[in-house]
Amino acid sequence: MKRRLENISAIADFIYENGILSKTPRSGLWFLGTGSQSVAEHAFRTAFIGYALSSLTPKASGYKVALMCLFHDLGEARTSDLNYVHQRYGRLAEAKAIDDISKNIPFGGDIKKIYEEFELKSTIEARLAKDADQLEWLATLREEETKGNIKARTWAIIAHKRLKTPVAKKIGKALLSIHPDNWWFDAKDKWFVDREKRDQKWKR
Repeated sequence: MKRRLENISAIADFIYENGILSKTPRSGLWFLGTGSQSVAEHAFRTAFIGYALSSLTPKASGYKVALMCLFHDLGEARTSDLNYVHQRYGRLAEAKAIDDISKNIPFGGDIKKIYEEFELKSTIEARLAKDADQLEWLATLREEETKGNIKARTWAIIAHKRLKTPVAKKIGKALLSIHPDNWWFDAKDKWFVDREKRDQKWKR
């Protein structure tokens, strides 16, 4: 449904506010000991993963899953990110933050509805979005593992155990075994030595 342009300043505020996510660190990596990632970086890749999961799941809306993935940590612009150690002692009021963010913008009701559906996890889209959230974390851990972090493998296996949908479990298993550089690097490919096959198309 088309909406009239109203309260333009509130929309401008919203644009600047979600920019804070690019400056908000994912705090779980502090405990891992290596790596850095912003909440915005996490949400960006999570949206791609969510869309991929939805494309392999009959009757799931890829549009809704991607939106959930983009919005699921929006409240952290105001509350920051809490890792699993922090959450043992309390969770910041992300739902309240989403409620406040949604009050003045014309599409605020959509954001609130999407966020609440994600939190309830009662729909297939919400479950896929949550699994996408975990798969992004798993992929991040694998990247740290291949750089030498000896804790990352254990954490990645735990993340895999949190997955709920069959398609996410299969992709998670692949992420655990496939090297993060596999999509571009092949040590057997002579191009990496002599770079003479410039016009050859990639095999994948």
